[in-house]
Amino acid sequence: MENQNTPPTFPPAQSTFFERLANSVILKLGIILFLVLLLLIPMESVKDLIRERKNRDQAVSNEIASKWGNKQVVSGPIIGIPYTRSYNVNTTNEKGEIKVESHVEKDYVFLVSKTLDVKSTVEPTYLKRGIYQTVVYNATIALRGEFDEIDLAKLDLNPEDLAWENATVFIGLSDLKGIKAIPKLSMGQDEVEFEVGNADVSLFEQTMVANVDLSDRSTKNEFEINLDIRGSRNLTVFPTSNETSIIVSGTWDNPSFNGGFLPEDRTISEQDFIAKWRIPSFSRKFPQQWKGARGRMYQVSSYEITDADYPMAVIPEPSVSSTGSNVQMSTEQDMVQVNFLESVNNYQKTTRVAKYGILVVLLTFTSLFFTEVIKKQRVHIVQYVLIGCAMVLFYSLLLALSEHIGFNWGYLIAAIATIMLISSFIFGITKDKKIAFVFSGILSAFYIFIFSLMQLQDYSLIVGTIGVFVILALLMRLSTRVNWYQFEKK
Repeated sequence: MENQNTPPTFPPAQSTFFERLANSVILKLGIILFLVLLLLIPMESVKDLIRERKNRDQAVSNEIASKWGNKQVVSGPIIGIPYTRSYNVNTTNEKGEIKVESHVEKDYVFLVSKTLDVKSTVEPTYLKRGIYQTVVYNATIALRGEFDEIDLAKLDLNPEDLAWENATVFIGLSDLKGIKAIPKLSMGQDEVEFEVGNADVSLFEQTMVANVDLSDRSTKNEFEINLDIRGSRNLTVFPTSNETSIIVSGTWDNPSFNGGFLPEDRTISEQDFIAKWRIPSFSRKFPQQWKGARGRMYQVSSYEITDADYPMAVIPEPSVSSTGSNVQMSTEQDMVQVNFLESVNNYQKTTRVAKYGILVVLLTFTSLFFTEVIKKQRVHIVQYVLIGCAMVLFYSLLLALSEHIGFNWGYLIAAIATIMLISSFIFGITKDKKIAFVFSGILSAFYIFIFSLMQLQDYSLIVGTIGVFVILALLMRLSTRVNWYQFEKK
């Protein structure tokens, strides 16, 4: 006989659509991916902050250089001899009568040296203002060489028309503020001091002149010029001779050789360097001698190493003088340039680290998601947001610390602080020390991997690609341990 007091049995309650949706693993995975994309916004703000600090560093660096001495371009020497030329111009008066007017104009004939030996010793150092710094240097430069005889027949000039006693030797220095001592010209038995040139002849950015007496009507002579200058960031030599030999040595372990010529021989150690060039005249854009063209011989389009944040100036079209002397505009591709790079560029390295930011966030969220699924430890989406914010804050912390204690120490402290913060937060969520330690190891591996890429430079692409491939392979292997269909059954 059936017990009348037994309560009736009911079928198990069915989950509603919204409950199933809230517990859906696929939905949560979609929300995590959306959160990763959403974190691109603060990551871009961090990159803007890095660019702002980098521009501030560049502005302070330029200000220091303007007071110390800017990037220097050393040019010359070139002999200039004034002469007068007469020409007639036909004019028509009010009555329609044609008159011939005679004009006399002063001009110059120019001669570059036959040989030129440039020997420079450079002592770069850092000059700081607050937390910012730039590379400046003191340099001694010796110019020695020989002038050959000028051939006036090729220029269709009469020696009687030249003012030989008023001849001038021109040299160029791009920033005269960097001159520490008045340069002197030793030519033959004479020694003459250079002076600032006038607007009559402007062969270089800043032209200096020394008057020489060539009353014997001979330009064949040996010369010597010594320069004691200051500059910043790079030293450039504009070779004008038929055959130029350049030797640059200095106490710097990280020089970069730019311009249009690489050194034939170079030796770089941890304390100093020495580089040598030999440059013939075949590629230059002006002849050994010419007349009439007194304007700028070169235009430097960019003193800086190529950087997308600082646009290059426009290179002017090559110019040819109206007198037919075929003097074309030279550029830095016709020069020898030595850049003194900073041993550590904090902003450049921080920018490179920030480029990997979204990848680290994605891998961290993926690792946390697998931990949640395998260990069956629920992590709320709000907690994902907080972890993502902590990882974005890492880059601001790295930027702030690296400005004061350097990139390596700043990276170490910022990484340890971020790992401890996130690991302790995960321990607070899961109450499981093992999960917290495993996750701290995963984060440590990510940050060590990114730091290693910063050191590799030329090999960073291949190592980074292989590293990401290995991480993806591990995640794929880990995903095989999860029965994804169990969530559909539930």
